[in-house]
Amino acid sequence: MIVVTGATGSIGRALVALLPPGEVAAVTREPAGLGGPYVPGDLERPESIGAHLSPGDRLFLNSSLWPGVVDAHRAVVDLAREAGVAQVVTVSVRHARPGGRLGQDPHGRIDEHLRASGLPHAILRPGGFMQNLPGEVRDGRIHGSYGAAKVSYIDARDIAAAAAALLTAPVGPSATYTLTGPEAHTHDEIAAAVTAAIGRPVTYVDLPVPAMAAHLAAQGVPQGAATEVATMMREMETEDWASVTSAVEDLTGRPPRPLTAFLSEHAHAFGA
Repeated sequence: MIVVTGATGSIGRALVALLPPGEVAAVTREPAGLGGPYVPGDLERPESIGAHLSPGDRLFLNSSLWPGVVDAHRAVVDLAREAGVAQVVTVSVRHARPGGRLGQDPHGRIDEHLRASGLPHAILRPGGFMQNLPGEVRDGRIHGSYGAAKVSYIDARDIAAAAAALLTAPVGPSATYTLTGPEAHTHDEIAAAVTAAIGRPVTYVDLPVPAMAAHLAAQGVPQGAATEVATMMREMETEDWASVTSAVEDLTGRPPRPLTAFLSEHAHAFGA
């Protein structure tokens, strides 16, 4: 059995659709709209995930971030080891490391625990998701502090495809995969691509870190997190978010979707 946590998320939903019917236990606490069989479970109660694990199972471990995420994921990894799970595939983030900014820190600590568990595993480390871009456009503008930094965004469906390939192939050596799209773009280039796709002008507005933090805070982001987000954007000019890898194609046999294809398919998501 392939046990999939986060089954209603952007990655999990696409993953469940790619896996063999009848061999998937889609774990969710909110099954509405899943469109298929599911089993109840909640990562805030790790034992509810452990109840679905049996010897030889494969586990896809993924969720959004919340204050208890590190303890919860570590507990599920421990339960998977006790159950005799054959492999864990987890979604981390590019440059994950203990002490890193935002999600890099919790993912880094979870990744360390998984490696130390002795379980066969695959750690997927994507950068930004293309699915988040529609939410970045407000009143014809994308605000950020990226400067001229290039970022390689990836379609969440390609992350799901990479996970599906790992979960359905014979278990191989444990490894960490940096997942990217086929190219990197500045945010000026992204704004131009969105403009072409939706037929309305979209511009990128680059702000100094304090101004970007204030912009995010005005949208309801807590001040500390707003400063962290803006600072991380600016650091992308010096930390590598632009290099692309062949990992998606190596795992799936096909190249990842380019940004233009995603935008063409999702132009409606950018609203009026």
